[in-house]
Amino acid sequence: MIFKNAFVFNGTEFKKNEFAVADGKFVYVGNAGKENVATKDTYDVRDEVIDLDGAYVIPGLIDIHTHGNSGADFSDGDYEGLKKMSSFYASKGVTSFCPTSLTLGYDTLSKAFANALKLSKDAENKSRVAGIHMEGPYFSEKKKGAQNAAFLRKPDYDGFKKLYDDCDGFISIVDIAPELEGAVEFTEKASKLCTVSIAHTEGTYEDAVAVFRAGANHLTHLYNAMPGIHHRNPGPIGAGSENDKVYAELICDGYHIHESSVRMAFKLFPDRICLVSDSLRCAGMPDGEYTLGGLPVFLKGGVARLAEGNIAGSAANLYDCMLNAIRFGIDPTTAINAATINPAKSIGWDDRIGSIAPGKFADFVVTDKTLKHISSVYVGGAKRTLSVRE
Repeated sequence: MIFKNAFVFNGTEFKKNEFAVADGKFVYVGNAGKENVATKDTYDVRDEVIDLDGAYVIPGLIDIHTHGNSGADFSDGDYEGLKKMSSFYASKGVTSFCPTSLTLGYDTLSKAFANALKLSKDAENKSRVAGIHMEGPYFSEKKKGAQNAAFLRKPDYDGFKKLYDDCDGFISIVDIAPELEGAVEFTEKASKLCTVSIAHTEGTYEDAVAVFRAGANHLTHLYNAMPGIHHRNPGPIGAGSENDKVYAELICDGYHIHESSVRMAFKLFPDRICLVSDSLRCAGMPDGEYTLGGLPVFLKGGVARLAEGNIAGSAANLYDCMLNAIRFGIDPTTAINAATINPAKSIGWDDRIGSIAPGKFADFVVTDKTLKHISSVYVGGAKRTLSVRE
């Protein structure tokens, strides 16, 4: 299959190009004639040519921190609910995601993790499962946010390793508060298996530096559930900013973070911001009462809050978060990378997803020049059904 007459994003700019897809992957990206692009004998493209008529093409978005949507939550342990979530992501241009767990008991987590592994092997999968994001239970009680305090515990490598083994190593990110007893030792071991991220912490700059030295290289939802920057106490944000191996997630839903702080984050972490939705089951749903890890959540006017009034996760999707970043003054090229190749790099999947390049999965979004109007979404070269954008 050959796609021609499109402006294709190459990581730095949009360039008039054509590309070929076969067996679910990109096999050619360039601007040569069809006879030099791909042949049935070489790539089995079956001679199908799709004229995109000057449309813009970006890599499929990758949401590495998302709990749910459409009334479903990953931690429910419901396989059909996870499939529903996957379809919603694809309809919004999110072609890969890390279903994100909550602070719950190990038995509950194990069931949910098994579903993620199962969906990753499902031929009907609508959006690609790029491993699990294990958010909790190794958190500070004072910075638990919307996590359930009843299930908090100290870093427990043996417990984590059992979960990891039981899901065939399908955990991409595990979160930890660096000030907790055993955090450094946990990080030294866990970082050999997956990305270790600082989250839900009241830790100091020194605490963060210690776990970064032990192998952590990620900050979960920057600014949220962690100390702010102070000129005498720079905290985890300062420690992460000066370490060029550390990626930082950013919830750009327009509610969690002021737009000035969004611009600041992109300057503090150049080429290392990963836009995320941190979406809850209320994403894509009407205002009303929902739940998060057994806690009531109230959605009103696009904002999800706990009963006490604290903002919980979001009701956004990653594509709209990317558009928000652009609206807040982030260069479109930078914003696209923050929703595609940066998260792919942060979880070690950049050899498979995150850019339009030969050998990678053919996950891409066809849109207009403004990026505001999606016309089609492809996952592994297969066209997905779109939902109506509001």
